[in-house]
Amino acid sequence: MTRPEAAPTDQEAELQGTALARTPLDTIHGRLESQLDPSARVWLRQALDDAATHPGTHGPLPVWELRLAEAGRRCGSRYADAARVLVLRAARADLDDMSRVYFQGTADERRAVLHALAHLVPGPEALPLVEDALRTHDTRLLSAAVGPYAARHLEAHAWRHAVLKCLFVGVPVDEVVDLERRARADGELARMLADHADERTAAGRPLSRDLRRVLALADPGTPSPHGKES
Repeated sequence: MTRPEAAPTDQEAELQGTALARTPLDTIHGRLESQLDPSARVWLRQALDDAATHPGTHGPLPVWELRLAEAGRRCGSRYADAARVLVLRAARADLDDMSRVYFQGTADERRAVLHALAHLVPGPEALPLVEDALRTHDTRLLSAAVGPYAARHLEAHAWRHAVLKCLFVGVPVDEVVDLERRARADGELARMLADHADERTAAGRPLSRDLRRVLALADPGTPSPHGKES
């Protein structure tokens, strides 16, 4: 029987999920160096050196793209996303590079690109990648898509639908960066969520804690908690 993985420590948690988009890259690098086993650490150092030294195309694919594909096998699933984000930085990947990886790569590589956007793309030009991810039902892609990049750049209508999509497919709303500020007293979001709640009630389905939480946030009649969660 396969043993379940132990719950991640605080330092490991910074290397997984949406924390990757919110944690400084130098911190991620240091955490990864301390967590990887010796052989994986050697591989990471070589991969980052290869990406920095040969960022362009050498053969069918740039060397660094091959390293993205290897990361899961070399670092393990717990650390692979963090390694991929660091490789993208080392390669000085631009929007064209990241778009190619996103649309041609595996789900794991697409997720790493989404995590990297907040670090590597200052403006809104990568929103098509976020919008594509929001059309999927892959919960890990959706979680990556509602990170700090979307919080900064996704316009209100699309952001509201992203929140509704998370509730619909079961992505915890804690993954939605800047939820408290953007959802606060948003009457249109409250209307959309109320309609969703009515549909669930009519179908005899319970309202999730997350749905109730965001409804309370978005209701314009809810008093401001002055820093306390509704």
